[in-house]
Amino acid sequence: MASPAIVLSGVTKRYADHAALAEVSLTIPAGQFVALVGPSGSGKTTLLKTINRLVTPDAGGVRVTGEDADALPAYVLRRRIGYVFQEIGLFPHLTVAENIGITPRLLGWQGPRIAARVAALLDLVALPREMAGRRPAELSGGQRQRVGVARAIAAEPSILLMDEPFGALDPTTREDLGSDVRELHQRLGLTTVMVTHDMSEAVLLADRIVVLAGGVILADGTAAELALVRDPRVKALIDAPRRQAERLRAKLGAPA
Repeated sequence: MASPAIVLSGVTKRYADHAALAEVSLTIPAGQFVALVGPSGSGKTTLLKTINRLVTPDAGGVRVTGEDADALPAYVLRRRIGYVFQEIGLFPHLTVAENIGITPRLLGWQGPRIAARVAALLDLVALPREMAGRRPAELSGGQRQRVGVARAIAAEPSILLMDEPFGALDPTTREDLGSDVRELHQRLGLTTVMVTHDMSEAVLLADRIVVLAGGVILADGTAAELALVRDPRVKALIDAPRRQAERLRAKLGAPA
């Protein structure tokens, strides 16, 4: 097994009387694609944000690529970790190229290197290079999210975090972008952690699925392994794609 890229040890986070995470421990090997699933309020996003210190645990520890996450200034840690979220968060007053190049510029990269990286990334995320000079308002939602992915990996991080990255997209765009992100994960050798409410998406994209509820991990494994878990909450999640497929077949009159 590859060496751990991310290790959470007994991580606890409380908001008043609510335990968002309760002594959660999780080890993610380098190169793995992990999906975090579970109902709203289960702790998925809180767990994700402890990795890049957008959330500070009340107890427990987080290690990233062998280093204690608390040992680095938060901004240094975050520049080493790509982060994509549903709202995208592109700077509206900057061009596509400027949005993509913002972290490399903060890291002191020179102009020609940034320009070459932007051009290569537009190719990687399947956007025409002539889009480099456009503003985010001139792009479709899917195009903006592709720019968000390019920005997240611009400084060549080894870890990519994604928080419901495709939730606001139409189904066709969502499927296409999901497939492209999975291909990027493999091509670039990333360690990817994705929060999603869509179990079908988790099954199709991830190597491993971690199911959370009430701030604890209910199940952790491949889709095939989760299918054997007897907990009714896990069973309901893992059976959802099958039930959806059956209803679709019935609606479309397709043979079983």
